[in-house]
Amino acid sequence: MKNWFDVSGKIVLITGAGRGLGFAFASGFADVGAKVVINDIIPESAAQAAETIRASGGVAVAYPFDVTRPDQVERSVAAIEREVGPIDVVINNAGIHRRAPLAEMSLEEWQAVIDVNLTGVFIVSKYVAKGMIERRRGVIINISSLNSEAARPTIGNYCAAKGGITMLTKSMALEWGKYNIRANAIGPGYFVTDLTRPLAQNPEFDAWVRQSVPLGRWGDPSELVGTAIFLASEASSYISGRTIYVDGGWRASL
Repeated sequence: MKNWFDVSGKIVLITGAGRGLGFAFASGFADVGAKVVINDIIPESAAQAAETIRASGGVAVAYPFDVTRPDQVERSVAAIEREVGPIDVVINNAGIHRRAPLAEMSLEEWQAVIDVNLTGVFIVSKYVAKGMIERRRGVIINISSLNSEAARPTIGNYCAAKGGITMLTKSMALEWGKYNIRANAIGPGYFVTDLTRPLAQNPEFDAWVRQSVPLGRWGDPSELVGTAIFLASEASSYISGRTIYVDGGWRASL
């Protein structure tokens, strides 16, 4: 019997995977037999994440680089394909926050978030797609957010970047579909990670999240993995250009 969700043996590059949601994706794919390539801008974080996965029996290698630096990305993608093998799936997960009200936000705070969260996705995908185009196959998964459609105070730069991901994903699907490359996005709701734990421990914010989510709770990072595996597998072979929200039902309510 065919397993439509089989991703065993696939080489999966995940950016910003040293911790948080990126590490959850890496661990999840390794658990089902994929070869994961862990990227992080901090070499030590990438190396530790890869070691943790290997200690659990998975296959993982670390390739640190800055997603905003085209020279580093081009060089690293070439090294991965030469030393590990052709990249089957890329998950563009790397992202940052620089919070400030729009009227007080510096250009540097604005640009830093746009550079990593949006331009970095373009840069990494551009260089990974070159090999995918030659092989006429590949999957791109971009990590968007609820904030691609709904804003909150002090994160206008983040909202703009994630909104851009929606249309960039559609553009990738349009231009690269003829090469049998599928591009989709995942829009997470509120998940507990090292970065969001202070918010989850804030009684007022925690209550707001729980009241806003029909399922009445925060998400666990592991709950994103199934959607990513679905998008990386043959089970989604005719899905491209879409954003799938994993938000506990948030967008179903006002």
